[in-house]
Amino acid sequence: MNNTTDYLAILRDTTPLIDVRAPVEFQQGAMPGAINLPLMNDSERAAVGTCYKKAGPEAALRLGHQLVQGELRELRIQAWLQACAKNPRGYLCCARGGQRSHIVQQWLRERGVDYPLVTGGYKALRQAAIEATQQRLQRPLLLIGGCTGSGKTLLVASRRNGIDLEGLARHRGSSFGRTLQAQHSQASFENQLAAALLQTSPAFWLLEDEGHAIGANHLPAILRERMAQSPLAVVEEPFEQRLERLRNDYFLQMSQAFIQRDGEEAGWLAYAEYLRHGLFAIRRRLGLQRFVQLSASLEEALVQQQRTGNTSVHFAWLAPLLEEYYDPMYRYQLEKRTKDIIFRGDFNETAAWLAAQTHQ
Repeated sequence: MNNTTDYLAILRDTTPLIDVRAPVEFQQGAMPGAINLPLMNDSERAAVGTCYKKAGPEAALRLGHQLVQGELRELRIQAWLQACAKNPRGYLCCARGGQRSHIVQQWLRERGVDYPLVTGGYKALRQAAIEATQQRLQRPLLLIGGCTGSGKTLLVASRRNGIDLEGLARHRGSSFGRTLQAQHSQASFENQLAAALLQTSPAFWLLEDEGHAIGANHLPAILRERMAQSPLAVVEEPFEQRLERLRNDYFLQMSQAFIQRDGEEAGWLAYAEYLRHGLFAIRRRLGLQRFVQLSASLEEALVQQQRTGNTSVHFAWLAPLLEEYYDPMYRYQLEKRTKDIIFRGDFNETAAWLAAQTHQ
């Protein structure tokens, strides 16, 4: 059994981690390969913490053993044993590589399983992730810009040097950007980014031109600074092609995904609410009168889609939304970056140009 301090390898390889911190700690920040099987739940941890402050470490340790004993202890040991068997090359991890991971390690050893831990725990891994991000982002960056529906994310995801920020954030970056997966906490998102940056060593990174935030996740300051200084390739895709791409992504695939997850009736209701929420989120920028008009058009499109299965009916409200809101907003932002633009072309032309840049 060899405990480890090879934090970068854990990040790069998405190494399985049995994270024995309390659920609240795990939710605040976790590594990409981690599963949460806590030694103590949130209330148990809070009680031990209070005891530590009032009576000291020995009393806190005794209380911890009193809270996790008997059948409860056995249930948790069985869960760890199953996780160890499923992930034979993993590690135990707690906050700082201290008592909790050592206790779990000892209990496992008593059952005949020698399982290593991460020395320094999550805190050390988190610091390594921050430092790795800062170091890896010193390489050149190339941004892909373009109006909504231009296929920017596809271009980034198709390249080996691409970092799909929206994929890492589990959000498409607009008011309609929510996906069926909950977004990571801020720290977990940053850890995901560090892992992605460690998994390849290109001459330059390819990223989508994003704002400061993708849904609830904010880009790290070092990334925002580097992006502001980086060249930009702009995808200029025909309007009809953009509509078709958005139809497939936001109406066809999303309706199917909601129905697959929740069932026919509940899934349809969730899908309809998802579209309504996206439009409602920008109501003030649209103006009340235009919002009411587009909402009515959305409701009619939902009726038609449910009745006929035709998703193109959403163009009645999507096309004006692009023309009156999203396109002018992006073009306004793009005007500020004119000096940084080094290429313009449609999707296929941009893909070919990117391939040529990679092989230079």
